[in-house]
Amino acid sequence: MTGIVLADDHAAFADALAAVLENHGLKVLAVEHTLRDTVSGADRWRPDLCVADRWFEDGDVLTALPELKAVAPTTKIVVLTADTARDAAQRALDGGARGFVHKTRGVSALLDALDRVVAGDVALELPPRWAPGRERPPTTARAPVTPLTARERECLGLLVEGSSTAQMAARLGVGANTVRSHVQALMTKLGVHTRLEAAAYAVRHGLASTETLERRA
Repeated sequence: MTGIVLADDHAAFADALAAVLENHGLKVLAVEHTLRDTVSGADRWRPDLCVADRWFEDGDVLTALPELKAVAPTTKIVVLTADTARDAAQRALDGGARGFVHKTRGVSALLDALDRVVAGDVALELPPRWAPGRERPPTTARAPVTPLTARERECLGLLVEGSSTAQMAARLGVGANTVRSHVQALMTKLGVHTRLEAAAYAVRHGLASTETLERRA
């Protein structure tokens, strides 16, 4: 089983993502929330993978890549971030990371990237278009102001499973544009910015339901 040290300064997101990864058969050895603890965790656990956000209150993981590689030379590093800097992926690979996944790419892309890195490949999952903005757009996690509809809950459950838009459309028997509309609506209600954050939020708060889907199967 692939062992992972997961690091993100958003504690709720990191803890929820850890549950998502465990649900998909990965072993999360530790969840860290500072850059210093990330280095210490890598040194202690020597995991197969270290999946780390870029920005922490105590530093930038890109500048700490040499230190991470020094304390855990067999660990493969994957940067998982919502950073909008267009050169971040190249800087990560130049620094020794084996993967770079943008948080807008979702659970299925992250899982696929991790599999490829474990297999020895370099994995890049970049957004189709790098939007201008702040280096670290804020991520909020709050209770939905408006309850999710039954269909939105179904979509959320499929996001947790790692389904793509096409897979969700096939499972639900609707068009891809309809799926995108439901996903955008549920993300707005949850106060999150990416599908990955929505899936992590759902696991943490028990929002995802696949009961209706199971009855249809």
